[in-house]
Amino acid sequence: MSQILIIDDDPTMRLTLSRLLKGQGFAVAIAKDGQEGLEKALEVRPAVIICDWMMPIMDGLQLCKAVRQSPLLLNTYFILLTARDQEDDIVQGLEAGADDFLPKPPRSGELKARVRAGLRVYNANHELQRQKELLEQELAQAGQYVRSLLPEALNSSVVIHSQFIPSAQLGGDCFDFFWIDHDRLFIYLLDVSGHGVGSALLSVSVLNLLRTRCLNPASKKTLKPKEILHDLNQSFQMSGHSEMYFTIWLGIYTKSNRLLEFSSAGHPPAFLYQADGIKKLKTKGIPVAMLPEVEYKQDSCQVQRGDRLYLFSDGAYEIDLPEGGIVGLAKLEQIIAESSDPVVDHVVDELRRLAQTDKFNDDFSMLEVRF
Repeated sequence: MSQILIIDDDPTMRLTLSRLLKGQGFAVAIAKDGQEGLEKALEVRPAVIICDWMMPIMDGLQLCKAVRQSPLLLNTYFILLTARDQEDDIVQGLEAGADDFLPKPPRSGELKARVRAGLRVYNANHELQRQKELLEQELAQAGQYVRSLLPEALNSSVVIHSQFIPSAQLGGDCFDFFWIDHDRLFIYLLDVSGHGVGSALLSVSVLNLLRTRCLNPASKKTLKPKEILHDLNQSFQMSGHSEMYFTIWLGIYTKSNRLLEFSSAGHPPAFLYQADGIKKLKTKGIPVAMLPEVEYKQDSCQVQRGDRLYLFSDGAYEIDLPEGGIVGLAKLEQIIAESSDPVVDHVVDELRRLAQTDKFNDDFSMLEVRF
């Protein structure tokens, strides 16, 4: 049975309203002033509150504002009981958070109709809240599944650590790394446009396709980064994937000759820290899926023992600062250079300190590859 809370400093009005509503089959609680009414509301969590405007200690407007600030009373329907019917009074009540008004004293039929209307709204909002909670649970499970697909840290002749922090439960960033064979290491990081379910599904599709192809004995011997990007561009055109595209940096490291071949498509440059300085590794190319006929470029460089490679999405540097502007690539380069082990963890801590928040406005992902 839905609970109705009546708040009025007039005992006659409390009794009259209580009898009318109980006679219509409602469960009724009462309070004699605003302060007692707030305490009672938090206790019984009523579906509808009928509250007098003019009361001692805390008037109806003050109580209404307090109710609207409480997460426990988020869906409660609030009816102001008042003899005031001027436009300014109604505007003032609505701005305080009131849902409806009743003239004082209320007529029986009108009271019943407005309470039932309030209950319909309350029940609809309650159901929406329930569905929202179910959806959030499902998104959380989906987010856990996506994270379970990402690789664990690699500790072999090459050491790789990673950080992945989606801005929502499901993000559009994705990365992977694995040995194609005993000599070649495959590594990439991509960033799908947008956030949410669609972006996450596309990133997972790319991940599964790349794993299948790169570990396929028939094709893995001749893999080239630019050809992989060409195949991805043919497979994931925007017209067939909800107008979404993605940027990507992709590389193949050959251990025997210490050669890193790489190609990128609209993605931020990778930072290669070497003894004599830093190289920014990037090739020209628009994001994958934008246009069907695109020729991607490929480049290569030698890496030495002790070199460090960092791949990241734009969410690692397009982070809003409290004073305005963003962190930027130059600052990210400095942060990485000055961080101690574990570098990716220290980078995240420093970016949170600069942004003065634990939640970034975009997906954050970063790989650290130590050769």
